Amino acid sequence: MNQSFFALISRMRYIGRWGLMRNSLPENVQEHSHMVAVIAHCLAVIGRDIYGKECSPELCATAALYHDASEILTGDLPTPIKYHDEAIKNSYKEIERKASLRLLELLPDELRSSYEPLLFQEDGSVCSYVKAADKLAAYIKCIEERKAGNNEFKSAEAQLLAILKNNPLIEVSYFIENFIPAFELTLDELGTMS
Repeated sequence: MNQSFFALISRMRYIGRWGLMRNSLPENVQEHSHMVAVIAHCLAVIGRDIYGKECSPELCATAALYHDASEILTGDLPTPIKYHDEAIKNSYKEIERKASLRLLELLPDELRSSYEPLLFQEDGSVCSYVKAADKLAAYIKCIEERKAGNNEFKSAEAQLLAILKNNPLIEVSYFIENFIPAFELTLDELGTMS
């Protein structure tokens, strides 16, 4: 039996992101997924601890680790293409679904029920946190590129900020207000050696 799920997951690091853009700091799907997991966990903690919402930060973080797993088989399709129109968007969602099913088949039967909810996340609040974290991670990437002197991401940064400001999750506003300003600082300004 071919149980290559984790060998394929480890290949996330070979899938580049932002393929149509000139990158000063290349980013791969594995790095992106880690940052999305960190942010999704934080958003859920904010929701639970500050706003009294019922949510699982651990589930949000774990779901975020796998949110782009299908790209191991499909590659990373640039956003302007993926969302060009409804037909392309729906077709690509079906391709991603089939890729996720294929990944699930590469696990032993006994483990599939534990990984299926991560590859096919249906919990509305978890999906909301992961999607918001995905946008925040992309926004942070744009900030980092701008700080590196790369204006290629200027438009994407503005678009993502507008999307984030319209996000109905109050946790997103909290994150932007409290944590995003630090991404503008240098290492010395972050207070690492105080």
